[in-house]
Amino acid sequence: MPLPRPLLCVGVLVYLAAAQAGAAGPPAASGEQKVLVILARFPDIAPSFSSEELQTKYFDKLDRYLRAVSYGKASVTGKMTAWHTLPRPVADYRLSPHNLAVDKGRVRQLIQDAIDLADADEDFTRYSMIFLSLGAKQSDYGMMGLCGYPGMLGWQQELPARTRGRQQSIPGGVAIFCENAHVGVVFHDMAHILGGVRDGRRVLPCLYDHDLQAQRGPFRNYAQFYLTNVGFFDPMSCHFLELRRGPPGPCAFTKLRLGWLDPAKLVEVPRGGARSVRLGPLSDGRADTLAVKVPLGPATYYLIENRQPLGPDVNLPSHGVLIYYCDDGVAECRKGASPIKLVDANPATPELRAAPFTADGNNTFTDAKRGVSVRVIAHRGLDREVHISNAGQPP
Repeated sequence: MPLPRPLLCVGVLVYLAAAQAGAAGPPAASGEQKVLVILARFPDIAPSFSSEELQTKYFDKLDRYLRAVSYGKASVTGKMTAWHTLPRPVADYRLSPHNLAVDKGRVRQLIQDAIDLADADEDFTRYSMIFLSLGAKQSDYGMMGLCGYPGMLGWQQELPARTRGRQQSIPGGVAIFCENAHVGVVFHDMAHILGGVRDGRRVLPCLYDHDLQAQRGPFRNYAQFYLTNVGFFDPMSCHFLELRRGPPGPCAFTKLRLGWLDPAKLVEVPRGGARSVRLGPLSDGRADTLAVKVPLGPATYYLIENRQPLGPDVNLPSHGVLIYYCDDGVAECRKGASPIKLVDANPATPELRAAPFTADGNNTFTDAKRGVSVRVIAHRGLDREVHISNAGQPP
C-alpha cells in the first residue's frame, strides 16, 4: 500500500537529511552475518553442483570477499541445510529473466515452499538472513539470482511470509540463487538485505537500469543495462567483468551506504572551497583518505575515489580516479534516472571500460554549469594527488 503523499514527502526529507549528514550505514551491514542456506531441488531436475562446491561459494569465497570490501567490518558464517525437494516442478516456479516482468506470485510460492521444508529442523531466529540455493541453472529457472525482500516482493512493509508449521518469520531478508550464480551475483542480492529499508526506500538499490534490463540485447542476452550508470566498477551495477574471475569491489557510494567507509576517511570540499587531496586506493583500508565528497545541493554531490589493482579491484577493466555524480533524491534506477552516474573520462571507449581519469591521460574534469573542476595532478605510487575546486559558480 503506497504511503499518503504528505507522509512520503516527510520520509524522503528525513532520508535526504540523514544521507547529507553522513549518517552511518545500517548496523546490520557490519559484524558477523549468519546466513541460513536452504538447498532446494526441483523434483524433475538433478542438481549439477555438489554441496561442497556450494559450501565453498557461500561460506568461503563470499566471506573472503565481504571481509575485503568492508575493511574487515563484516563476515559470513552460517549453515547450509541438506537437500530439500520442492513440491512442484520447476515450470511452476519459472520466472521471466526480466525484473519488470517477473511473476511475484511465483516468487512468493517458492519462498513459502522452501521455508516450510526447512521449518521443522531450523531455528530461523539464529540467522541474519536466508538464501534459497536452487539445484538448477538459470536456463531452468529463468533468473540467475534475485532478492525477494527487500526487492522483488517490495520493501514498503515487512515480508509477510511465515512458515505454516511453527509460524517462523524470515529474518532480515531472503535471496534466491541458481546453483551456477557467480559470487558477484550473491553479493549483489545479499547487499540489498544488508542495507535494508529506511523511510520506505531501499538503502542500497540496484545500480543498473531496470528499464533496459527489461529489454533483450547483445550484452549477456540483454540490452546494456549494466553499463549505463556505473558499469563494471561496482557489483551493484555489473556483477563481474569476466565469469572466471571474482567480482570487483564496490564503489565509495555503496561502501558509504553500508557504513563500511569510515567518515574520517572521507574528505569534503564545500561550496566555495578548493584543496588538493592525496587519495589512497579505495581497496586499502589503511589509507588516510579513501574518497572525496563535493556537495552541490541539498541532495546532490560528486564522489571521487581512486581505484587501483588491489584486492577485489584487480577485477576492474581499468584503474585510476573515478568521479560520480550522485543524487540522493533518486531512490531507484528507473527511466534513465539513477542515484549515481559515473563520469566517463574516455567516452570513445565503449562500456565505461576506460572511465578513470589519470595524470598521464585525460586528467581534468570540468562541470562549468556547477562550477566544479577536478584535476589529477600526480601519481604517488598507488596514491593519486587530486586538486578539487568547488567554486559554486562558473569559472
